[in-house]
Amino acid sequence: MAQLDIRRAAYVGALLVAGLTACQTVQTTAPGAVGVDRKQQMLVSEAEVERAAARAYAQQVDAARAKGALNSDAKLAARVRAIAGRLIPQTSVFRPDARSWDWQVNVENSDQLNAYCMPGGKIMVYSGLVHKLSLTDDELAAVIGHEMAHALREHSREQESEADIIGLELMARAGYDPRAAPGLWRKMAKVQNGGAPPQFLSTHPSGATRIAELEAYIPKVMPLYRASKARASQNAAPKTSRQADTSPAKR
Repeated sequence: MAQLDIRRAAYVGALLVAGLTACQTVQTTAPGAVGVDRKQQMLVSEAEVERAAARAYAQQVDAARAKGALNSDAKLAARVRAIAGRLIPQTSVFRPDARSWDWQVNVENSDQLNAYCMPGGKIMVYSGLVHKLSLTDDELAAVIGHEMAHALREHSREQESEADIIGLELMARAGYDPRAAPGLWRKMAKVQNGGAPPQFLSTHPSGATRIAELEAYIPKVMPLYRASKARASQNAAPKTSRQADTSPAKR
């Protein structure tokens, strides 16, 4: 049986709890450098969506733990958390409140090629996605950034183009090479062409159009990537003896 779209389930759950209240047209995020400024109709409040997402995520975590599949690959879990840890601070560009979310990052040992980030910052990456596609850190950042974008915008997987370009900016700001994103989707396309698409792609458009759009936006975010790398290099550079010795001179 196909894996349930956890994000959609959480949103539907929030609708049921709220009793399908009147919708509001809102701007959930700032446009960022990539210029995403589409307003959305929200049927429930952000708080209701996030509470429903937290409940759904806790159920998924508990189920994975019961199977002994939660973060069973400690090295992979650490890698995923390190990448997410660099991406999370960048979310404030689009939503200042996102930095204060109760971010949780976990890995489930599963052959599925899947990942998601629920509203409120609840991330799950399936080990099959990383291992079967031999993802580099840059490509994994593209996946996680894409899924974070869905959570920031609080939409399901219909608005894939928005998630692609917001994710592209997130990874660039975090110092991950945005030029890796088209390569990721080329890998995905090869898997899809080999038979039934993996769950991660079941609602994701694929093909040349998507890759062309990503490539069109890369020049917009490359300055962000270069600036991030320059800051990282500056911070990692050894201090000169004059910079290192800031203590008062001894008499």
